[in-house]
Amino acid sequence: MIRYATSPCGGACPVYTVTVRHDGTGTFEGQRFTAVSGARDFRVSPAQYEAFLTRLAPYRPRTGSIRTAPGTPACGPHATDMPSVEVQWDGKAGHRAFAYYFGCDRTRNPGIADALGSAPDLLPIASLIGARP
Repeated sequence: MIRYATSPCGGACPVYTVTVRHDGTGTFEGQRFTAVSGARDFRVSPAQYEAFLTRLAPYRPRTGSIRTAPGTPACGPHATDMPSVEVQWDGKAGHRAFAYYFGCDRTRNPGIADALGSAPDLLPIASLIGARP
């Protein structure tokens, strides 16, 4: 299972949680600034699940949790009022998590913001999220 959760920002950023499972089931929970509020179930094809898993795989810790946020060495200078995302993986290998604040210095981790930010585009949930700022 993969859980992808966004956080609020200083503006109208969509806040939601999406969970996808290897059996092709998924749940979207819109919380703020999304086209749909509350929980909605959806299905993903094996190809969609694999693409989502592959996009997020480079950021999955071998064990435990990693956090890139203001105050951590990996973040460095940062912008304020930006959203963050937390990805959690639960399965036979146990629980692992990666949290990333989108205001962190992108030169320290090139490509990470684009990879994490675009991962939901691989799932059939665009109409649930709605327009993004």
